[in-house]
Amino acid sequence: MPDRQKASHDNVEELRAKESGEPIASFLKMKLTELTPGYSRVTMKLLPEHLNFNGMVFGGIVMAIADQAFAYGTNSLVTPSIATQFNIHLISGAGVGDELTAECRVVKSGRRIGVSEMTVTDQNGKLIAKATGTTVVTG
Repeated sequence: MPDRQKASHDNVEELRAKESGEPIASFLKMKLTELTPGYSRVTMKLLPEHLNFNGMVFGGIVMAIADQAFAYGTNSLVTPSIATQFNIHLISGAGVGDELTAECRVVKSGRRIGVSEMTVTDQNGKLIAKATGTTVVTG
């Protein structure tokens, strides 16, 4: 197995082992449901606590699940990869009781920077958000 491929496999295993102890994922009840080199899927059920003063799901919650998938996807290839840019388009609303799924696909993973695309959908496959992000490799 080539060194980079071996490192990716090791990164995936390490991230899976860390999942249960991650504070933000635990706090928001996010679950890592799939992780392979350059790809991740995270799910989260929306709760009444996720609503804003307009009675709508807070956009930051949608961003949080996209960011969580982003972190897993990028760090599955090169770790530590730290976000330097995140851009999200909130396309449709979601409601309490919906289960959101965020997926990250790494488009480019270089020695210094990475670029990823994320989607967030509901349990019916409805597109809730599209995002892009850039990471830098540290360490």
